[in-house]
Amino acid sequence: MRRYRLVGFLSSVLLAAGTALTGAVTAQAAQPAAAGGYVALGDSYSSGVGAGSYIASSGDCKRSTKAHPYLWAAANSPSTFDFTACSGARTGDVLAGQLGPLSSATGLVSVSVGGNDAGFADVMMTCVLQSDSSCLSRIATAKAYVDSTLPGKLDGVYSAIRSKAPGAHVVVIGYPRFYQLGTSCIGLSETKRKAINDAADHLNTAIAKRAADHGFTFGDVRPTFTGHELCSGSSWLHSVNWLNIGESYHPTAAGQSGGYLPVLNGAA
Repeated sequence: MRRYRLVGFLSSVLLAAGTALTGAVTAQAAQPAAAGGYVALGDSYSSGVGAGSYIASSGDCKRSTKAHPYLWAAANSPSTFDFTACSGARTGDVLAGQLGPLSSATGLVSVSVGGNDAGFADVMMTCVLQSDSSCLSRIATAKAYVDSTLPGKLDGVYSAIRSKAPGAHVVVIGYPRFYQLGTSCIGLSETKRKAINDAADHLNTAIAKRAADHGFTFGDVRPTFTGHELCSGSSWLHSVNWLNIGESYHPTAAGQSGGYLPVLNGAA
């Protein structure tokens, strides 16, 4: 059984940067993926919205050659690579349109999903355009959805993945915190920034719990993004972009390679 390993040049980069992935992978000790194909599922954080270099044939899904699944596949040469993640995808979209490549030959699956189900885009737009109280109210609604409804939807996706790829090592990728707090920063109030970060933590906690209950590995990107949030002065996330609104609050190419890829490397 071949073990996927981080190739030498990535190892040297991570060592030079002093990157420590301890604690970045939770819910299950990372195990090497079984030999076989790699299938990348999920939403815009997996497809690479915001990273540029979109694959023309992917259309509105905006799959990027700078997204962490594509970078991982290029570095590790799995026997097959199927990239079905798509911008805007919810749990139902993953179930309906992304699972086709999964099979008994699949060795590794990565997936990020749940943010769109919880109304991420509407939360951010409300917080950008409306008052502190409106922002906090919309976040409270999103958290209630995460508590009451999202776990069942994640269960449906995770069960389907396991059914279609019974031997695969599954890595469930989380979401970053968006703001560095306690800094002078033009834009949203500190109240809004803290509430948005708390909402990201709430979502990650729910996703990690469901991943663990299915025996999957949770890849926590919050440690790798620490120091690279919005308002940090070295952000790996796009702020509001009115000319290309879809890229707002999504990782840049540096966020994909520096924030997401090391976590997938450590978990796979």
